[in-house]
Amino acid sequence: MSAARTTDAGQRRAARWSGVGTFVLRLLAATWRVRFVNGEIERELRASGRPFIFVLWHAELLPLLYFHRGRGIAALISEHADGELVARLVERLGYTTVRGSTSRGAARALIGLQRAAEEGHTLAITPDGPRGPAHSFAPGAMVVAQRSGLPLLGVSAHVTRAWRLRSWDRFVIPKPFAVVRIGYAGPLFVPADSGARAAAESADAGRALIDAASERARG
Repeated sequence: MSAARTTDAGQRRAARWSGVGTFVLRLLAATWRVRFVNGEIERELRASGRPFIFVLWHAELLPLLYFHRGRGIAALISEHADGELVARLVERLGYTTVRGSTSRGAARALIGLQRAAEEGHTLAITPDGPRGPAHSFAPGAMVVAQRSGLPLLGVSAHVTRAWRLRSWDRFVIPKPFAVVRIGYAGPLFVPADSGARAAAESADAGRALIDAASERARG
């Protein structure tokens, strides 16, 4: 079988399973109860009309994607084998996608993110994705913020009842009727004159931003 046929078959499978996954997610999420903590920060940034950059841990991706759906946010999705399925699913939720990661193939991903920002899209980046280690902060998000002048907004979800997958990040799937508390922290600006290298070295500040959002979500 040719590589083209293999790719086409994989894309068809991804399209089919993303439809099933989106349907199941919507059924499950309809039972979740959401609480926003410090949400005025996010509302003010949206009201300003300028894009910004969400940073979040990969484990909390599912509830955060769902509760920020339908806004045309550009999400960074890996090019791994499962990335096509995830990309199709998030597109069904109203996102645009940029393929790549901030660790592997970072140069292409950074170009794609910057282009999306120039087109007016708010960005969503998981600095520890797609393969971890969990809660490690790859420098790409800081570099994008430095080059674009866009602020970073930390966002985190705390779930009262959840399944956790046996994955590197213990991926969270809220159970039916779970309470999902979403916390925000920031905004954080990376000075444009700091240079890309200095921006990359400031990853600790990005990690602290998500940790602050997590503390708010936990109450």
